Amino acid sequence: MPIVVDIDVMLARRKMSVGELADRVGITPANLAVLKNGRAKAVRFSTLAALCEVLTCQPGDLLRWEAEDAEDAEDAGDAVGVPGD
Repeated sequence: MPIVVDIDVMLARRKMSVGELADRVGITPANLAVLKNGRAKAVRFSTLAALCEVLTCQPGDLLRWEAEDAEDAEDAGDAVGVPGD
């Protein structure tokens, strides 16, 4: 998925646990884990706003876009076999 979630980075910077963040944001630790691990298909703006408020950051500190082409190219190279491997 081209959207990468960097909640771990902000948690480390704020020296906060996943459980504490979930409590303060008002979501379950399981739902936070889904978001944190990049398995979420969507995030509500209200949840994103609460995360930013608690972590005192901007949405861009938590989410970033990464081109899929680089990952797809690596996977294709592995599947076909790259000379010299």
